[in-house]
Amino acid sequence: MSELIKVKQQGEARCEGLSYQDLLDNETIEVPAYLREDTNPYMGDEDLSVDRWISRDFHELEKQKLWPKVWQMTCREEDIPEVGDHHVYEIVDQSIIVTRTGENEIKAFINSCLHRGRILRDCDGHAEEFVCPFHGATWDINGNFKGIPCKWDFSHLDQKDMSLPQVKVDTWGGFVFINFDQNCQSLEDYLNPLPEHFSRFPLHDYYKGAHVQRVVQCNWKVGAEAFMESFHTLETHSEILTFTGDANSQYDTFGDHVSRSVTPMGVASPHMPEVTEEETMRDILELSGRMATDNAEGHAMPEGLTARSYIAETNREMFSELIGEPLDQATQSELEDAILYMLFPNTQVWIGYNGNIVYRFLPNGDDHNSCIFETMILMRYPKGTQKPEPAEKNILRPDQAFSEAPEIGGLGPVFDQDDSNMAAVQKGMIASRKGAVSLASYQESRIRHLHQTIDKYLNA
Repeated sequence: MSELIKVKQQGEARCEGLSYQDLLDNETIEVPAYLREDTNPYMGDEDLSVDRWISRDFHELEKQKLWPKVWQMTCREEDIPEVGDHHVYEIVDQSIIVTRTGENEIKAFINSCLHRGRILRDCDGHAEEFVCPFHGATWDINGNFKGIPCKWDFSHLDQKDMSLPQVKVDTWGGFVFINFDQNCQSLEDYLNPLPEHFSRFPLHDYYKGAHVQRVVQCNWKVGAEAFMESFHTLETHSEILTFTGDANSQYDTFGDHVSRSVTPMGVASPHMPEVTEEETMRDILELSGRMATDNAEGHAMPEGLTARSYIAETNREMFSELIGEPLDQATQSELEDAILYMLFPNTQVWIGYNGNIVYRFLPNGDDHNSCIFETMILMRYPKGTQKPEPAEKNILRPDQAFSEAPEIGGLGPVFDQDDSNMAAVQKGMIASRKGAVSLASYQESRIRHLHQTIDKYLNA
């Protein structure tokens, strides 16, 4: 019988106590189907070689076979609101100009002059045309060649197509994606089932309330993996155990490109059996950073309510007032739980009615031992009002703590805790004599899923 179970679901053991699905059974509002999905096909339990994170050869394979083939998020549509606005996106040794060319049109061009190869745009900005800073070769914002000084010396180009090469572009949820592969599957298919799961959360209507970036001394996968399991909460974030059901989290995988973790909030960790409901309520308000208020003053639970139900109703009332529409159909889970999706290879998005966190981990240029960690916070705004301007990107120095970025509030100290592990993991894997990592069968299954999908691209 155990073999039959293994074929269907990754891992067999689960933490004692209420599961996430048990908590959904206590909902008083109809639970949408996407929350009831519980799928994690068996992927094996083999060790993974540390070469995946520390090897230059593995990085070179990713450069050749992964990044040229995947859909990757570049920016938000609101980052390039006007025709001529552009964002320079760089991945390993490639550079792209993502440009708004019309009210409802975005194009992406290889950021390289067709004369001598200089990049055309060094940074984000606005341009009526793209003029090479080296010799002045010029293209319009649609990539059409306009000319070059001393045209008399370039008659041999008259019969050549001098249009800027393009890559594929598409959008979802207010994000702009590119793909270098002209024969790639559609973004819609690649995203499945994200659009359906986020149908109650129209991210294109959210605005970027914060954007913080910093270089971290680890491979991009080490960074991404730090946010793909709640197992580390016990040791790394012990102060939040009074309101975080870490070991009762649910982990799901959907096809090759999407995975999910759901960590219940408003309930104490199974590792903390003596926590009162009052403690849970006060600590989540004071420490979470994702609730509608960050202060427990004046809050007292009516008799008969749990911390989970009280926090959910508090969030329902305050979020409804903030966005100007009722949230009568929102479940307790959607109002407070940590529901985090991973879009392969490197973008992670939380579900929520306000304060949706977005993570992205990019290779730091061609250096496989460091990466760029970016976090955005997507916010709602009152219905019927003008969308606020997006936040400017705050680029921290490598020696700065995330807690020095006031715009991310209580998340800063949490990121600092995670950051302390990232560089140490990279250093430890380089020093390893075992030469491999051993993953938890269930709690770290999303990490295994990430690497198995990477292998599909590298072996294609």
